[in-house]
Amino acid sequence: MAMNSNLQAILSAVASFFLLSLIFTFIYFVCRTATKRRRDSAHRRRTRSIRRPPDLPTSTSFISVAESQMFDPNLKEIDMVDLVNATRNFSPDLIVGDGSFGLVYKANLPSGTVAVKKLSADAFQGYREFKAEMDTLGKIQHENIVKFFGYCATGSDRILIYEFIEKGSLDQWLYDTSSMNNDVSVSRVPLSWSTRIKIIIGVAKGLAYMHNLSEPIIHRDIKASNVLLDADFKAHIADFGLARTIKGEHLHVSTQVAGTMGYMPPEYIHGAPAATVMGDVYSFGILMFEIVTCRRPNWPIKGENGEEIRLVEWATRMVSQNREIKMLDASISKEDLKEKEKEVLEFFRIATLCTKEVHKERPNMNRVVELLNQIQDEPTI
Repeated sequence: MAMNSNLQAILSAVASFFLLSLIFTFIYFVCRTATKRRRDSAHRRRTRSIRRPPDLPTSTSFISVAESQMFDPNLKEIDMVDLVNATRNFSPDLIVGDGSFGLVYKANLPSGTVAVKKLSADAFQGYREFKAEMDTLGKIQHENIVKFFGYCATGSDRILIYEFIEKGSLDQWLYDTSSMNNDVSVSRVPLSWSTRIKIIIGVAKGLAYMHNLSEPIIHRDIKASNVLLDADFKAHIADFGLARTIKGEHLHVSTQVAGTMGYMPPEYIHGAPAATVMGDVYSFGILMFEIVTCRRPNWPIKGENGEEIRLVEWATRMVSQNREIKMLDASISKEDLKEKEKEVLEFFRIATLCTKEVHKERPNMNRVVELLNQIQDEPTI
């Protein structure tokens, strides 16, 4: 009897154990299922709430749809196959320039010879420049601004197509950059004084047009390598990868510091939180000094005391000492400068005005065009 009682106790304990195990197992699976459902639901909510940053797209289909909706429908999208054929698969032999964030190739399309800029594969910089060019250059037309023909957006590739400007950049005409340019068909001779004046007036007119649009455009990277020269040495402003449009009633664009050392206005270097049209005026003034002295703005110049100073400091000092003629590029012939001393003095005076430290003291580009035109007695715009 005692044995039966012990056996019953053991069986009862075993039965209770299995029952409790079943109950706990059931509770575990119920809790696990509920937790998984909550986790999946939260994941779906997070996924729906995520918006890809506009400057860092990763999905090709997302990029194509977003960009095609953003761009002017009149802009032509060019097939990648055509560009690969026209550039011989982007052959190094066809490189004619190095723009900000990308290489520029000479290409022959059925419509004619064009310049093709293939942006860097870096997602942030390449996409930012692509968007900037489409937002600005794709919407404006002026005889002193390079014409924009179309674009290609395939996968991670971002490509811009422009008119081909025969004589290359101003930088290539001022300095020996033959090792950087494969287009040896252009023979280079020293630029005359009158040609330099013509070029600088063209740049001034292009900037004046941009600054006086209903929504002004700030280029932010005016320099010799971003000025292209056609067969008649007419200037065409290029490379709008850093450009920004002033919207609404604002007189500035809040943006990070951008530009090229030597050309950047002091307010940008000192941390000003906004870019204005007067920043372009300063860079233009530096370009004025550069085009007639043939000295690079970002290379130091030895002053009389042996100290190294910037081009703008050297030029301003020389102007204050009435030594403008001594600053001129030695390749400008003396014959070319006969009876033009007044022109030279006025040219440097205008450049000095444009490079004033205080941006409010600089003239606007309309006024600059008027002053430059008076040098050659040309009609003002």
